[in-house]
Amino acid sequence: MAIDRAALIAGSIRLASGISFLVDPLRANRLWGDPEEPTPTARLLLRSMGYRDALIGGLLAAAALRGKGTRGWFLASGGADAADLLGGVSVHDELKPSQRLIGLGGAVVGIGVGLWGATRRNVVGRRGEQP
Repeated sequence: MAIDRAALIAGSIRLASGISFLVDPLRANRLWGDPEEPTPTARLLLRSMGYRDALIGGLLAAAALRGKGTRGWFLASGGADAADLLGGVSVHDELKPSQRLIGLGGAVVGIGVGLWGATRRNVVGRRGEQP
C-alpha cells in the first residue's frame, strides 16, 4: 500500500489548523489577522470552522495513510476554502490589509491545492499498486 504523501501533508496542515481553532479560537483568530476580541457569535463560527477543518483534514490524512482515494477529500477541502473566500469577498472592504492577505489569500491557495489534489494523476506505489 502506497502512502499519498501530498495528501498526508495537505490533510495534516488542515487538521492542525482545525485543532488550533478548537483548542484556542482566540489565538487562532489573532493568527489569521484579527487582533480584537471576537463576539460570541464569531467565537461560535470560529469553533465551527475548527470542527470542519479538523474533520476534513483528518479524513484526508487518513485516506492518504491507508492508500485510499483522496480526490473527494481534496475537493471537500477546496470547497471549504471556496466557501470561506465567498464569505470573505462579501466583507472585503471591512477587512484590514493583513486580514485580506491571510484570510482571502489563504483561501485562494487552499482552493488551488484542493483542485490540484483532485485532478492529479493517481499515485503509484513502489510495487506498482494504485490507491
